[in-house]
Amino acid sequence: MRRFAVTVSAVLVVLLSFASTATAQSLRRMARIGMLCAPACKVSFDEAFLDELKKIGWVEGTNITIERKDPDYHLDQLPALASDLVRSKPDLIVAFTPHAARAAKNATSDIPIVIVLVADPVGMGLASSLAQPGGNLTGVATMDRIDFGGKFLGILREVLPQAKRVAVFLNSLNEMHRLVFPETPAAAAKLGFQLDVFDLREAGEVPRAIAAAKAQRAEALDIFSDPIFSFPSNRVPDLAVQAGLPSISFDLDFARAGGLISYGPDFLALARIGARYVDRILKGAKTAELPIEQPTKYLLVINLKTAKSLGIEIPANVLARADEVIE
Repeated sequence: MRRFAVTVSAVLVVLLSFASTATAQSLRRMARIGMLCAPACKVSFDEAFLDELKKIGWVEGTNITIERKDPDYHLDQLPALASDLVRSKPDLIVAFTPHAARAAKNATSDIPIVIVLVADPVGMGLASSLAQPGGNLTGVATMDRIDFGGKFLGILREVLPQAKRVAVFLNSLNEMHRLVFPETPAAAAKLGFQLDVFDLREAGEVPRAIAAAKAQRAEALDIFSDPIFSFPSNRVPDLAVQAGLPSISFDLDFARAGGLISYGPDFLALARIGARYVDRILKGAKTAELPIEQPTKYLLVINLKTAKSLGIEIPANVLARADEVIE
């Protein structure tokens, strides 16, 4: 009887030891991600990012936890939110858009950062180069910066061969706008456009700016991509159509929401690439050794319904190049 008790005790010790080891292994497998988004996390690119993680094998609540921080359109809160994430000590931070990338990089030089939807991380000083970013940051850029302003305005020139004045809406608080815009005037002059520049800081300024552009006889709007122009998605396109102004934007959803033209990268595809960076880092890859990817293709979206309402005939050669036509 005593020998039986000893045997049972030994078995229990082995079982408890196995359970403890299994629990420890399970805990070790639960990776922790901090997500910093601007202006908000619960949007389409977040869904694409999570879907790709799931396809790879990272399932939220099973082997990965995600702590989301977004400023709910109050971008001045980003530095504090980034600091909160750093204090929670995640395995890595995913930063969506330039505003979030800057806040995350300022908050930590140790925790790996994966950037998504940041046009020019090198120009912003976030990385040493695309091929060898160095430091703790890598991910996906959204622009190649090679005569992009010329390509962008060139599409407008094809669609509006007689137009002379274009109103440019930008936000100089956006680092990317400060980097990219200086290339635009020369491209505009080459194409025969005169630019009227509107520097807008708040979403509430947009309606007055569109009215002012119309009063100054602008014949088109060039909308730089920024949260104040993008949410809600149909606000700027609707106001532009009401003013009788054709419009173009870097954001593909702009044309889908009623704008005339969008020309830019597939943001959802780039979010999926960002998820693959997360996978590689969680599996041991070093951030400094992962090159920053750039889009290899830009998509042209044309809203024919909007064109008809504005009395614009889209040239056949432009329609033939379009990746998506909305009728």
